[in-house]
Amino acid sequence: MPHILSRYILRETLGTWLGVTGALLVILLTNQVATVLARAAEEGFPRGVVLELVGFGTLTNLAVLLPIGLLLGVVVAFGRLYHDSEMTAVLACGVDRWRIHAPVILLALVVAALVAWLTLIGAPAAAARVEALRASALQAGEFAPIAPGRFRSFGGGSVVLYAASSRSDGTLERVFVKRVRDERYEIAVAAEARHSVSADGTLHTLTLFNGERYEGVPGSREFRIVRFATNVIPVRVPPVGARAGELDAKPTSALVASNDPEFHAELHWRMAIPLMVFVLAMLAVPISRLRPRQGRYARLWLAIVVYFVYFSLISAAKVWMAKGTVPVLLGLWWVHACVVILTLSFIVLPDLRARLRHRDSLTLSRAS
Repeated sequence: MPHILSRYILRETLGTWLGVTGALLVILLTNQVATVLARAAEEGFPRGVVLELVGFGTLTNLAVLLPIGLLLGVVVAFGRLYHDSEMTAVLACGVDRWRIHAPVILLALVVAALVAWLTLIGAPAAAARVEALRASALQAGEFAPIAPGRFRSFGGGSVVLYAASSRSDGTLERVFVKRVRDERYEIAVAAEARHSVSADGTLHTLTLFNGERYEGVPGSREFRIVRFATNVIPVRVPPVGARAGELDAKPTSALVASNDPEFHAELHWRMAIPLMVFVLAMLAVPISRLRPRQGRYARLWLAIVVYFVYFSLISAAKVWMAKGTVPVLLGLWWVHACVVILTLSFIVLPDLRARLRHRDSLTLSRAS
């Protein structure tokens, strides 16, 4: 009987978790595709890198998606069992509550192992790859041939160029250039222009011929007009991989070897997410318990609130740790300790109340 019950609970929980996680993954992919396409259109990314950016970007966010997917999956699965009175029948047969938790613990261990691999190895490597792809795509887009009749931005949007037409030798005709330097705007119009790229691919040079330049601060009456025969505008582009040193792209080994508080905070964050999976799975079982005539989804709102409070506390603790407000030894463990105590209270208190009621009833029966 215990083995049949365990397999049944595991099958119900696993199927519901896969369904909920799949739905959340579709939402994540939709949002990821929209974000990447918007950035690709804005910064001129080549088409070939869009799918890679979507895939690696999804991988970096999957570690955060799996814990809430498991929490909601367990709550929905047990909500159905309580709603259909199956769990009531199981408890009436005298089955220990810890036997009910055993299949969920097994599933939580598997998911936690997957999340641990993602947070410690997979997600940092994916984040580094995303940054390298973005830098490469940005450089490829900026140094691609300029198409007449279209606006082009360079240097992260600091320079915008438009050419009405071009000749066969690459000379641009009827050119408009906007350049932003701090709060000062420079607007130039020229009859012709040429552009060139340095050998290392980091310097983009626009050379304007026979035109005028208007300089000033928007909203100010002070401006000047300069007529020129030749005007050279250099635009420096960061080299490929310049952002590969972002903290979320650092390998875990580099975080362990560092003494920087921000590195320690990132390391504790990566270790906290797998533990969060296990704690949430244990908490999901008691909070999914329904009262008579409650709907099977009646406790979903409580699960969502618990997740966001838990996640917000971990995020805040990470910031406090990076700033030195929370000592490294304490780290993020205090957040887990609070939620573990809450979980144990949810699990132990119902049994304790039942035993007290049973003892009181026995006392009254003997007294009578």
